[in-house]
Amino acid sequence: MTPETLDLAGRVALVTGAGSGIGAATARLLAAQGASVFCADLKTPAISDSGEVDPADARLTGLRLDVRNEADWEHVLAGIMERDGRLDILVHSAGISGASPLAETSMAEWRRILDTNLDGAFLAVRHGIRVMRDSGGAIVLIGSASGIRPSAGAAAYSTSKAAVGMLARAAAIECRENEYSIRVNVVSPAGVRTPLWTTMPFFQDLVQAHGSIRAAFDALEVEGGERFAEPEEVARSVVFLLSDAASHITGVELPVDGGYVL
Repeated sequence: MTPETLDLAGRVALVTGAGSGIGAATARLLAAQGASVFCADLKTPAISDSGEVDPADARLTGLRLDVRNEADWEHVLAGIMERDGRLDILVHSAGISGASPLAETSMAEWRRILDTNLDGAFLAVRHGIRVMRDSGGAIVLIGSASGIRPSAGAAAYSTSKAAVGMLARAAAIECRENEYSIRVNVVSPAGVRTPLWTTMPFFQDLVQAHGSIRAAFDALEVEGGERFAEPEEVARSVVFLLSDAASHITGVELPVDGGYVL
């Protein structure tokens, strides 16, 4: 692998969930490799010196996108095509967490998690293929190690992420058989230090008990015996799969988990 195979100069990318965490780290790294990046989130990503996106970087453009809403996908992609005439890269990082015993999980909670994590991924792949099928491109979905090795107390989340893996494989083989030059892969991390954890009641309790978010993550590492990854570590694997270094890789789910699923 050479620096040239990771060079993404001139390519147009869309990253969902770009407001924080893995999505933000991926958007920054794509821009550093030369891509023009549309950073989409449920709220237009905050661009500030202390935020996730560098306001001085003209290669980053903030957009609002509700990944559950097909009209939003149509509007955003129409705008990208009008401005740039193509989309080369799509990273679908948007997602939500959820944790409750299966017998205590309501139908509303089940649907809330699958609506975002699976239906959102379906719309990403569906519309990504539609805009890329003539010119080619690469799609990476963010799955989870919990979709490979199930997590007790998180059946809805694990199910949604397992389904994302199958969705990517189905999309990859359809693209191959239709001779679309589109690669579709999944990156599935285990624990990552992202704001997603702060929405979980048990994590909020840990923050209160230990005094800070960092201390809460440290306590989880001690309890579970697994190191939490930094978002940038996951982003590097995503960008590899999007680059020419991975030009013959499609339909793959890549765990980025320190061996958690072994």
